[in-house]
Amino acid sequence: MARAALTTDAVVDVALLAIDEKGPAALTLSAVADRAGVATPSLYKHVRNLAELRDLMSARIMNEIAAQVGEAVLGRSADEAIRALMVAWRHYALHHPHRYSALVQTPEPHTAEAGARLINIMLATFRAYGMADSAAIHAARCLRAAVHGFAVLETEGAFGLPEKLDESYDLLIHMMITGLRAPR
Repeated sequence: MARAALTTDAVVDVALLAIDEKGPAALTLSAVADRAGVATPSLYKHVRNLAELRDLMSARIMNEIAAQVGEAVLGRSADEAIRALMVAWRHYALHHPHRYSALVQTPEPHTAEAGARLINIMLATFRAYGMADSAAIHAARCLRAAVHGFAVLETEGAFGLPEKLDESYDLLIHMMITGLRAPR
């Protein structure tokens, strides 16, 4: 990559490719610079440090998830939307396990807007269940915990029993939908 072509977005692109290949533990500014064909100090024009790069990457990953989930729920409502949301989220994690594991879970400045997009998609799906305000926030937290927890355990190979994971995930979706339908 020519130095003139190096931008903040290009640095994030290179970092994500590096993570896709070797996992988040291998991410260093030196590795990104080598892959970009520049000296490490050249990166400092675009990112302050590795922590900022991780935040920028997380924002990109969160936007990718939000785009995939948003597309999946488009034109759907209630149970169908929840199922589509959960399937799309899991699909992203399974097809990009290293990116998913690199996602910073705390709301950092760069990820706040991207995270808000995903939350707003969830909140919109909860309207079909008559949920708004704090009830919808609580439901969003539960849904996120369920999908994220399953995705992390699955991508890390933590489910060791022989039962099919798709069947377990279908049960999780059923449990979430049943819980959303339950009177409060």
